[in-house]
Amino acid sequence: MSDQHSKQRQRPVQGVLDLYDKYAHGFIDRRSFMTRLTKFAVGGLTVAALADSVLPNYALAEQVAPDDGRIVGADVPYASPKGAGDMQGYLVRPAGATGKLPGVMVVHENRGLNPYIRDVARRLAVAGYVVLAPDALYPLGGYPGNDDDGRTMQRKRDRAEMAEDFIAAIETLQAHPECTGNVGCVGFCFGGSTANQMAARVPTLKAAVPFYGGGVPAGDVASINAPLLIHHGELDRRLMARWPAYEKALKEHGKTYTAHIYPGANHGFHNDTTSRYDADAAELAWSRTLAFFGKHLS
Repeated sequence: MSDQHSKQRQRPVQGVLDLYDKYAHGFIDRRSFMTRLTKFAVGGLTVAALADSVLPNYALAEQVAPDDGRIVGADVPYASPKGAGDMQGYLVRPAGATGKLPGVMVVHENRGLNPYIRDVARRLAVAGYVVLAPDALYPLGGYPGNDDDGRTMQRKRDRAEMAEDFIAAIETLQAHPECTGNVGCVGFCFGGSTANQMAARVPTLKAAVPFYGGGVPAGDVASINAPLLIHHGELDRRLMARWPAYEKALKEHGKTYTAHIYPGANHGFHNDTTSRYDADAAELAWSRTLAFFGKHLS
């Protein structure tokens, strides 16, 4: 286990994690979240301590430092003519690479390009990919530095327009002079849903890896071209309830997919900045993701 993983916080009781899931996905507001935490404030625990136990701690997010000598990264503009018009993303790639490399587009959660997603992009660059992680909040000023405001901002954006911004990011990567043109995508939560959508919307996409993301509507499944590697947590009741119908549709249409359900893992199990993080599940899912990209993007 890495030094970063050794910082993993103790997991709260499942009821607290379920409550945070409702809050993080906008089903309850912050006031309701804090109020409902009171039922778990027992044995000397305060509501503030319980909230702190589940809210992100981005000091834990850095597995690959921004100035790591193995990579080169910067925020770069790109055009999204069918979306926001002017967009920006974090472009990171291996330092000193000779020859062209495959590309991966990384899609953030429902709160903008936060430090965790930036670190995921750097991890992929270390693994040998040209990576672009767009910030869907850029048209509104960019990720604001905290997830609460980020969620509020992202709800103001039109979802169809955001989808066009991510399609444009894939096209930008495909045309990048250091990229082979073979591009995949990976996304988390909202980004997982977007990864499924990209597989159905972008015929030239070579691979898609949705982490705990909703599937595309039944009528769009036939349009999926890219092979899928799907990761879900067993305790993610909201998405697990919807998964059987999506899997049935994938099978009926003969789509290429592999799905893994991680025992005892919650929604967000890969995010190592919150107590939902499950080191064993996250590391296994990540190794499977790198192997999948290695197979389909090389």
